[in-house]
Amino acid sequence: MAIRSRRLRKKLRVDEFQELGFDVAWRFPDDIAEDEIDAQVDKFIEQVIEPRGLGFHGGGHHVWDGIVATQRIGKCTDEDRQAVEDFWKSQQVLEVSVTDLYDIWWS
Repeated sequence: MAIRSRRLRKKLRVDEFQELGFDVAWRFPDDIAEDEIDAQVDKFIEQVIEPRGLGFHGGGHHVWDGIVATQRIGKCTDEDRQAVEDFWKSQQVLEVSVTDLYDIWWS
């Protein structure tokens, strides 16, 4: 079995360079005001994403979805998943879905 160099492992994003993330989706009520949607998404970024060193790539209007990963090469944790889920379950949303962790480059 050939051993991969550090450079190749980094390029392939495997071993110590593997990146784990998860998907998140939520739905706002149809009657929610636009400024309330903006305020809740801003609060999500300020209270959950940024303090945990995470990044969120996604979007929506009344139905939102996206991927959560670390801001630097790294692995999200089950605690990160739980923090995202707990946050949205405490907001004015009708549905929340958070997937298991997965390899964001190879899954």
